[in-house]
Amino acid sequence: MKIDLNDYFYFVHVVEKEGYTAAARSLNMPKSRLSRHVSQLEKRLGVRLLQRTSRTVTVTEEGKRFFLHARKLVDTMELAEASISECSASLSGKVTFSCSTGLAQFALPDIIADFAKLHPNVVIEQRISNTIDDLIADGIDFAIRGHSGQLPDSSLIQRSIAKVDWPLFCSPSYVKQNGSIENPYDLANCHFLKLGRATTKDAITLLHSDGRRTNQATNILMCTEDMATLKHSVIKGLGVTTLPDYVCASDLKSGQLIQILPDWISQSASLSLLMPSRLGVPQHTRMLIEFIQNRLPSITGTK
Repeated sequence: MKIDLNDYFYFVHVVEKEGYTAAARSLNMPKSRLSRHVSQLEKRLGVRLLQRTSRTVTVTEEGKRFFLHARKLVDTMELAEASISECSASLSGKVTFSCSTGLAQFALPDIIADFAKLHPNVVIEQRISNTIDDLIADGIDFAIRGHSGQLPDSSLIQRSIAKVDWPLFCSPSYVKQNGSIENPYDLANCHFLKLGRATTKDAITLLHSDGRRTNQATNILMCTEDMATLKHSVIKGLGVTTLPDYVCASDLKSGQLIQILPDWISQSASLSLLMPSRLGVPQHTRMLIEFIQNRLPSITGTK
């Protein structure tokens, strides 16, 4: 069976762009040519990968399974080509990426510093933003974002990097002064420190490891949009909070914080890498992306 790797690439691009029109526009090629490549791939495999209507393109179950392998193949081909075109010792250029404050403070410092040591001729510009930027308009090569739901901008290439749980934490001194916290109902008698702005609702949603869900009333003492301030206040014994597990990992080891209600979390979020296109990505940018993708899961506790 003759394999045309271009068919794989075009199929992956149609799936990631969620349609032929957006994919053709991104690739700057006729939609008819793109459709022809996917059709000949389907013919060769003997299965329908994409279900087309006049308005939508839906990935079939066979298409979903094939996509997982095809995307890995495309990534491998790009890395193979990159390894030949330019050795890492000679990497140079500028890469601009965006990430949230929490990631910049607690997840990425060692990763970025280690990459900079390996590639001193690469200039790294890290921009801090807690919103989804217009990457192209702002001159950003890629972004890393945490999210609990579906990301809104489907025109961006999205790669899931890691899963992040949000457990509950407090200081040992808080438990000593206020008593142990054995179940979610005990939170009603605790001071709660919230990440975000104040709202009329004091209840938080908790998820059990067995799938149960509960909305638990709390007594909110403080709200802040800064994770560092929130964690510092909890270490000082002001109350209970929920934060990404990687934010508090070092403080758990040192004993400054303890995890309470270990079977419960407030949410399970994702870290995703966003980029305008997989085409024409410079080698130094691609290398930083791969470096982050390889290192970040171990820092967030997910493999």
